[in-house]
Amino acid sequence: MDDSAIRKIIHVDMDAFFASVEQRDDPSLRGRPVAVGHAAARGVVAAASYEARKFGVRSALPSVIALRRCPELVFVPPRFEVYRQVSQQIHAVFARYTDLIQPLSLDEAYLDVTADKSGLETAWRTAKAIRADILEETGLTASAGISYNKFLAKLASDHRKPNGQFAVTPDMGGAWVETLPVSRFHGVGPVTAEKMKRLGIETGADLRAKPKEFLERHFGSSAAWYYAIARGEDHRPVNPNRVRKSSGSETTFDLDLTDPSEIEAGVLKMAEDVWRWCEARQIFGRTVTVKIKYGDFKQITRSRSQTEPVMTHELLVRTALDLARSVLPTAKGIRLVGVTVSNLSDPSPAQDTALPMFETEQAA
Repeated sequence: MDDSAIRKIIHVDMDAFFASVEQRDDPSLRGRPVAVGHAAARGVVAAASYEARKFGVRSALPSVIALRRCPELVFVPPRFEVYRQVSQQIHAVFARYTDLIQPLSLDEAYLDVTADKSGLETAWRTAKAIRADILEETGLTASAGISYNKFLAKLASDHRKPNGQFAVTPDMGGAWVETLPVSRFHGVGPVTAEKMKRLGIETGADLRAKPKEFLERHFGSSAAWYYAIARGEDHRPVNPNRVRKSSGSETTFDLDLTDPSEIEAGVLKMAEDVWRWCEARQIFGRTVTVKIKYGDFKQITRSRSQTEPVMTHELLVRTALDLARSVLPTAKGIRLVGVTVSNLSDPSPAQDTALPMFETEQAA
């Protein structure tokens, strides 16, 4: 590979962002298991501290189950305006080091530092400087992955969490991918991971061993992506200037669900993901759509359009839940739910960061 053509990409991911902000602002919460959300009977966890995650508490988990797993769990209501303000501080740090920033959410972004705007010479030093600035200016820790493409950088940022960084160099990328479980790969959700397991694919090495024809037969249009990432290949640029017409998020459940509270928890989590995108960019839409896919793969959508953009978290959540509840209760299992906001009011450039061909895994 020509060294001059190798990109230097950093994936920065804040550590337990919402919960860490709450622990920063309230010292009595430090060291305790914290969940951002509401403990009400139909509440859901929006985010969990690392102390809570040790008990199996994670985002999108119904609050009653979270409390069952961790009776000492402390719930704090979300403060999205505060999170947005902190996110702006973090993105201001990014801007000192590169002009190519692709936000994924309030707490996560890709940075292309190939041009070395800071003069630090290496992406490793740049990542360390970014994390140090974030800690000094916000009191929060961030993890970073450094590599020559986005797929590997994102994988790498999880490798030394929390408060660490890891680099995947061009001479190790393909071999490193082979050692990892495919369930960690971006674009491989729980259902696809289970399907791969049935086909004898559990690691990157297993995936790489399968011919492209085999992957096309079993995974259709996603085969090209799986074939490439098994070899550590991803040619997507960090591009902050692509116009986006909608913001959506969807998840495939591990099992088909009929319990309304569990289905609503999934809808709430997807609404949270969409709201983070809208909040981070101050771009809002008039139409909210909920997608439901049943276990037999029949799919329905329910939409509602407002005369004005949906500019509050509460309105988005209420609308998404109302739409989901229009098909509940259900005797037929639901395998996937999605929430999308469209008819965006601000046509300013924003990056479409999703891989729409894939299911989205629920956040851990």
